[in-house]
Amino acid sequence: MAIRARRPERREEPLSRERIVEAAIELLDTAGERGLTFRALAERLATGPGALYWHIAGKDELLDAATDAVVVGALTAGPADAAPREATRALALGVFDAVEAHPWVGAQFARGPWRSPMLRVFERLGRQVRAIGVPEAAQFTAVSALLNYILGVAGQNAANARAHQERRPDTGRAQFLGAVSASWAELDPDAYAFTRNVAEQLRDHDDREEFLAGIDFILTGIAVRHGPSGTAPS
Repeated sequence: MAIRARRPERREEPLSRERIVEAAIELLDTAGERGLTFRALAERLATGPGALYWHIAGKDELLDAATDAVVVGALTAGPADAAPREATRALALGVFDAVEAHPWVGAQFARGPWRSPMLRVFERLGRQVRAIGVPEAAQFTAVSALLNYILGVAGQNAANARAHQERRPDTGRAQFLGAVSASWAELDPDAYAFTRNVAEQLRDHDDREEFLAGIDFILTGIAVRHGPSGTAPS
């Protein structure tokens, strides 16, 4: 009787919270929040749903952990020794890019404004605003203005991208903006004088450049109102 050689067992990486969160991010990126189920996640990790509950209590905790992992990556962007203004710009752009790469993150920010992911961004912005020299009494307002702008623009861009993909999956961004620009140019000139005037800018604009320009507006306003002397101009 022929003896069959025993096939070597495949050594698999042990299941861990980190592996689960990494797989959840991949699933969220491809299937969205609705597609993130413990059954789908278990299939991706080649395990049983029950094994996941040893590491993650439920979907809310999993979404928080996935968002937190993305945010931590965004906060490490930029040089560590940058001046406060440049560090703030790098932080803002890191969050913007993270939401663009993972559109579901924007929805999670709105869903839990004072959970760990949001607090990480809030804390980092606060440290930079403090380093800029903003008086303590105005720091909360300055950080809130920056945070609301960052999350608002990043979230809106992500929502626009999702809507465009759902409605016009066969057209690229340039075609989409060109069509919207053309429709703006045809608006009533009395009722929409400004909108008609910026129609060409809409078609040709770069989202990241516009975003950073807005950050610079806010930072410049902070610097004018709260300069090195710590007093607002009369």
